[in-house]
Amino acid sequence: MKAFVAWLVARPQNAIVGLVVTLLLPIPGITSIVSSIIVVLLVMLQGSRKAATEVVIASLILVGISLVAGFAVPRLAELIGLFWAPALLLGIVLRRTRSLTLTMQVSLIAAVVSLVGFFLVMPNQVEFWEPRIAEAAEIMRASGLELNTARLDLEFMTVSAVLMVWTLGTAGFLLGYGTYRKFADEIAQYGLFRDLDFGRVIAFTLALVSLIAFLVDVIWLQNVALLVFVAFWIQGLAIVHYMHAEKMIPWGAVVAVYVLVPLLQVMVITTLAILGYMDAWFGIRRRMKKA
Repeated sequence: MKAFVAWLVARPQNAIVGLVVTLLLPIPGITSIVSSIIVVLLVMLQGSRKAATEVVIASLILVGISLVAGFAVPRLAELIGLFWAPALLLGIVLRRTRSLTLTMQVSLIAAVVSLVGFFLVMPNQVEFWEPRIAEAAEIMRASGLELNTARLDLEFMTVSAVLMVWTLGTAGFLLGYGTYRKFADEIAQYGLFRDLDFGRVIAFTLALVSLIAFLVDVIWLQNVALLVFVAFWIQGLAIVHYMHAEKMIPWGAVVAVYVLVPLLQVMVITTLAILGYMDAWFGIRRRMKKA
């Protein structure tokens, strides 16, 4: 892996080839996350300006390939927006702030601003999502599948979309940062994932927004509260890593959590979010150290 990292940053063309190939490979999700990891490595090892230039050139090459081969350019732009843009922006923020925790806090604030901004532009969420869900259901029906639209709450579709983008973006960024710390020859210290803490200010803001949303029954406030609460699952995951680092749980337990996330998604993420939120208020890791 060290040899690959060294090759990647040796020449700009190597980086561009790595980006283009990993985004084009037909293994959805896996190679796209690898592409995010490469973007973060480029930012951390080559600097923000050079990495941004390589990403732009790789994007133009991909657009050219799409036009020649007849691929869907909007789909390609969606992949770049989901995997390259967050990795590049968060990598740049990390280099500027020199703090992993502050970078993650900024990412969450940006997600909240995006959510609120969408509600300002499109206040009627049902009107926006109804035709899109109907179109998706029709496509699935043509493929022999069935989408149960009755179970979808259209007023919470936007927060679901924002959460998906934020989770994919931060996952690629965090994996990229972890790869940088593990395999780069020379690393700068920006903090450890196991020490990640969104902090009491965000935790208090969540409590306040949740109370107001409950009292006045405003849908956009409910969406914001849900977004911030679910985001705390990343802090809960950091606690799991902290417990392993302190030899409180074996590595197998950490692996089990990752395996269970896609299998029991709602249950595991909710449990981790509660754990992360409690840690923000009561400092669970600090109490573990004292014990």
